Amino acid sequence: MSTSMTRTKSTTKEDIKPWIRRFARFGYMAKGFVYVVIGILAFMAAIGVGGKTTDTKGMLRSLATLPFGAVLLWLTAAGLICYILWVFLKAVKDPKDKGSDAKGLANRAMYILSGIIYSGIALNAVQIAMNAGSSGGGNTQETLSAKLLSQPFGQWILGAVGLAIIGYGLNELYGGVTTNFMGKFHTGMMDDHEKKLARNSGRLGLVSRGIVLSLIGYFFIQTAITANPEKAKGLDEALSELAQKPFGQWILGIVSLGLLLYGTYQIIRGRHENMSFGKVK
Repeated sequence: MSTSMTRTKSTTKEDIKPWIRRFARFGYMAKGFVYVVIGILAFMAAIGVGGKTTDTKGMLRSLATLPFGAVLLWLTAAGLICYILWVFLKAVKDPKDKGSDAKGLANRAMYILSGIIYSGIALNAVQIAMNAGSSGGGNTQETLSAKLLSQPFGQWILGAVGLAIIGYGLNELYGGVTTNFMGKFHTGMMDDHEKKLARNSGRLGLVSRGIVLSLIGYFFIQTAITANPEKAKGLDEALSELAQKPFGQWILGIVSLGLLLYGTYQIIRGRHENMSFGKVK
């Protein structure tokens, strides 16, 4: 009786429509593409070729200047929308059995935060593809921080956001060091070369992203303490901050390559991630 119930539950948990999986895989690949381009541009800045380090909005503008740039932007936006829908599905339906305890809810809240962040990037891609929003509009983090600071308990909320980003960054860094991210893959369906590429790109990629996210979270906390929205900084400023440290250009170069590898890891993840309900076997 118990075995039968377990099997029934497992079968139900594994029921994800194939088209949802395809959209999710496309979403991971689009996210990976974004990080590959950012990594390339940041590395070019580190070695003194191609101008300044750029953030996601600057990266999208760089894409717009390429032949068929508008097509690339629309594809990127479409892919990110697929990714956003997938992470919201993970937050609501909990296909990975994160649970409803404090740790599980924190993980699921991170999915929602990720969806919100990538919604902004997708919106920027659409605006730039439509020749809108190309005039700038200032630092997105400054605008968000100014709005939060104007609310009751705004400084506390902003500080909490900063701590959440640092926590997420440290979790990414920990995942890169321990390589436990390999549990997300259908490794039985990957050859040795694919497994090695996923492991190596994920390791350095997650560590690099963890460092950058922790810096961004630190800037948000600074903003909360000083109540000065100009202290809020995003990806571009975090990379620039790294570049100003001793041996900063070398550090920036390594982190930039790490972000490129993080993008590679996401593309591989789009192809091989286990997307069945229930924990990975």
